[in-house]
Amino acid sequence: MSCAHDALALVDQLAALGPLPQVKALHLPPPPAPGAMRGEFAALELDDGSIGLSYVLLGDTWAGLRRERERMDLAGADALSLARLYAGGNPLLRTLGFAALNALTRHLFDRAGFVPPPSGDSLGALDPQPGETVGMIGYFTPLVPRIVERGARVLVVELRADLVGEREGVRVTLDAAELAGCAKVLSTGTLLLNDTLDHMLTHCRGARALALVGPSVGCPPDPLFARGVTQLGGSWITDAAGYVRALVDGASTGAMARKFTLAPGDYPGWSALLARARS
Repeated sequence: MSCAHDALALVDQLAALGPLPQVKALHLPPPPAPGAMRGEFAALELDDGSIGLSYVLLGDTWAGLRRERERMDLAGADALSLARLYAGGNPLLRTLGFAALNALTRHLFDRAGFVPPPSGDSLGALDPQPGETVGMIGYFTPLVPRIVERGARVLVVELRADLVGEREGVRVTLDAAELAGCAKVLSTGTLLLNDTLDHMLTHCRGARALALVGPSVGCPPDPLFARGVTQLGGSWITDAAGYVRALVDGASTGAMARKFTLAPGDYPGWSALLARARS
């Protein structure tokens, strides 16, 4: 079973809690700048205030969602049914399904009173050391200098051939098999959306530290920890209404959310959260 199917099997268990919140609205950011390398995320809002994020710069996802939204009103939609679209092959529906999956996960966390620990470490607690080679799935441009200045090298696995090459302390390759030599790996959460997570993790079996980070890392943690991920880093939205306003306006959302880092030892498990939510 894929990670997507495992995550959906867990979210399906929410039905036992009784009526779940419905979709309130889908919020899209402004048109992305040409060639932008920064992340742009859509926010799916449930009627209880839960928000799930999903990346929209894969292919023509943003434009497709804009077109679809004009003829498809998600208000009042069943969030659980929408989440199940995450396992499908249609990129637009998969993006919506992933956002719904994340929103329902936040719904359970809130209902169970679980708040992941705050994080001040955007390197995913990898602690780069001199002489090490840190693997990076996706080019985290702002983080590279921080790793290199600690004396470590960076091996970046990318999909963009135009980025391939070597520069100071950094090597960019298209060959994921090179990750086998990295004991520490930092990965973009986009792998959860483009259905490459399970494949990429096969190249990280030798990693003793494997961090999956990004604003849209908000799905059930259990399947990820079971696959060897040691740290999850995401965005915990603290002001839902303010976050939505900023996102739609193309403004910074930093004041309306905080970063979190979640390790297996900090997490009680999905079953325990369900039990808390029932009580």
